[in-house]
Amino acid sequence: MPRAVLAVTVAGFVVYAVIDGGRSLLNLRSAIAVYTVASRVPRRHAWAYGGLAALVVTVARVVFSGSAWLTPEMLAPIASIGMATAVGDSLRSRRAYVAAIEERARRAEETREEEAERRVMEERLYIARELHDVLAHHIALINVQAQVAAHLLATEPEQARTALGHVREAGKEALDELRTTVGLLRRPGSREELLTEPAPGLDRLPELVDSFTAAGLELGWLIYGDPRPLPAPVDLAAFRIVQEALTNVSKHAPRATATVRIDYAADGVIVDVADDGRSEAGGVSSGNGTGTGHGLIGMRERALSVDGTFLAGPVDGGGFRVHAVLPVSRKNRP
Repeated sequence: MPRAVLAVTVAGFVVYAVIDGGRSLLNLRSAIAVYTVASRVPRRHAWAYGGLAALVVTVARVVFSGSAWLTPEMLAPIASIGMATAVGDSLRSRRAYVAAIEERARRAEETREEEAERRVMEERLYIARELHDVLAHHIALINVQAQVAAHLLATEPEQARTALGHVREAGKEALDELRTTVGLLRRPGSREELLTEPAPGLDRLPELVDSFTAAGLELGWLIYGDPRPLPAPVDLAAFRIVQEALTNVSKHAPRATATVRIDYAADGVIVDVADDGRSEAGGVSSGNGTGTGHGLIGMRERALSVDGTFLAGPVDGGGFRVHAVLPVSRKNRP
């Protein structure tokens, strides 16, 4: 209780001045008490306590000892209390400074750990999205063609052989893309550097459409505006969204008719993929299945990664629609 100690010490000095009035070590004790108070309270309060203690000591000596105001005997206790206050305040300031430095270092360490965790999570999502998009498309085609081959093997072996050829080609392409993706992920560098590597874009849209058409999907595609080179992240996101949307159609509504629309706007590109929802049994399906939803999540993440918007859901009369607007923002420019 430094304030109580200061009060008792100053009061003791006043009592001693009343009884004796001579020099005493009580002056030093008052200075030590002031120093302790100043080292623990804010600066304004420290100097208020120091000034009050100096005033009480001075008045007591003048009144009860008969000393003059401006003698060395009067200035000595005032100076000692003033120096004690300054030293105590300096110690408090240093403690506060050291505490602030330690707190800043602790927060910086926590921020680094949080940033590292965030980067790890982003990289995990990026790898999962890439592997899903690379494999889902080709595996869906392999599954469809394998079913066709199994169905026609006994009655129409030539068509079955053709379907098996598509299976072999899709498997080869899946391995090539997987090898390329894994090779890029194993290289040192940031994800932004990886995006500068050759990656599929909308220039491969005809090839993508042909692969689904060969698998038996009725598909049409339309291009609006003037096709032009897009920044690599936007181009890759557009291609993967089309790929995943058509993969969902082939898995969940293989008898449906799908339409791909690409609109090159002034400030970006609009991707729209819709199907009429005809299921394999010839009926009408209102959606694209009840799977894990990783494909829809991945498409939404790809759109958001380039500051775009994404909508997906059933349409009136049956069918499913995927709509993404991918702007060419400043951060997406080469």
